[in-house]
Amino acid sequence: MTVFSALYALHTLAALIWVGGMFFAWMILRPAAVSKLQAPERLTLWLEVFRRFFVWVWIAVMILPVSGMGMLHLRFAGFEAAPRYVQVMMGLYLVMLALFLRVQVLLLPQLRRAIDDHDWPAGGEALGRIRRLVGSNLLVGLALVAIAAARPTF
Repeated sequence: MTVFSALYALHTLAALIWVGGMFFAWMILRPAAVSKLQAPERLTLWLEVFRRFFVWVWIAVMILPVSGMGMLHLRFAGFEAAPRYVQVMMGLYLVMLALFLRVQVLLLPQLRRAIDDHDWPAGGEALGRIRRLVGSNLLVGLALVAIAAARPTF
């Protein structure tokens, strides 16, 4: 296995975990939780899901730029020489990172406070804002995956 192949595999796995996790949460877990759980149980479930999933997202957030920059320098000799699709992918990563950080730093503490205070309406509002940002991030992530899949072969 070449260094490039190892970086590519690591990069792909990190993206798969992040985008796949959001897809599962949005398309499978959210509808099931809404249909079967009342607000207190649903909100506490989501807080626990975020706690566990965000550990993996943080790992992906760290692996993606390291593996991406490694591949960039091995294959294209730097950012300026990289094809446009690589530059677009880097920009979309920054968008995804910004959306994730907004959830992690600003909205998750609001959800945690609402649950601690048993303020279920406030918790529902916080979770709704998180849901919208995760939905946006999922769309960006799916676009990024489509760009990566449609890119010219190396």
